[in-house]
Amino acid sequence: MSHRPLASALAGFGTVAALALAVPGATAAPADGWAPADSAAITPGVQTYTEGGQCTANFVFTDAADKVYLGQAAHCSGTSGSTSTNGCESGTLPLGTRVTFNEGGSLLSEGTQVGAGTLVYSSWNTMQDINETDADTCAYNDFALIEVDAADVGKVNPSIPFWGGPVGINTDGTSAGDRVYSYGNSSLRGGLEPLSPKTGTSLGSSGGGWTHALYTLSPGVPGDSGSAFLDGEGRAVGTLSTLGLAPLPASNNIGDLSRELAYAQQHSGIAGLELVEGTEPFSPVL
Repeated sequence: MSHRPLASALAGFGTVAALALAVPGATAAPADGWAPADSAAITPGVQTYTEGGQCTANFVFTDAADKVYLGQAAHCSGTSGSTSTNGCESGTLPLGTRVTFNEGGSLLSEGTQVGAGTLVYSSWNTMQDINETDADTCAYNDFALIEVDAADVGKVNPSIPFWGGPVGINTDGTSAGDRVYSYGNSSLRGGLEPLSPKTGTSLGSSGGGWTHALYTLSPGVPGDSGSAFLDGEGRAVGTLSTLGLAPLPASNNIGDLSRELAYAQQHSGIAGLELVEGTEPFSPVL
């Protein structure tokens, strides 16, 4: 769902190894506080560019040292092409790769840079380093963290544009028919803001809980990869990973955030890593 690669549908569900979902909720703001939600330059939904590949940031995270991170899809730093979606086998850029945060943009322009950071965790790099063997984890663990440059931390607000939240983390997954909410700001929309907020319906969980198929109007498009998804209570439930061909054309698939974050907490070496809740209340009214 990025410009590089455009991930295709994933198939073949198996049994996932048990994960301890130690995913605490909100953490304190930086010493100077978060930027106001209505004027913050760096929020969930901002475009991220990783060596030319455009994606969309999902949630904001912090750690025990009060560093600030933006989440994006691990495949945003992939190098093996659009059909390579197995994170245990696909090529990927190294940690330390620089990432810029941009707003605006089009097919011809990356827009205006509003900040930058460094790729410090990728589930793909990590799974290859530790020789992960679980098929579902390899297929659906698609999560990365960008450490925001210290000079840009004051521009960050953790609220999801339009919807508000998140108000915590969904550790229960989704069932068919559950409502979901997202915000994508791909440059392919040509700056048409009304197309950015999306609401839709889950088609249920698969892959041992690692992935949730869903259908939204409008569906995610290239450049929306990594976008945040909230459940009907405003809890963080997933991150946009792939464009699916089944069970519905133009359906999307999201990676389960509780599992992705638990894996990062276990393997990233980032002490005290946790989701930051939004400063704005969740309001599911389109």
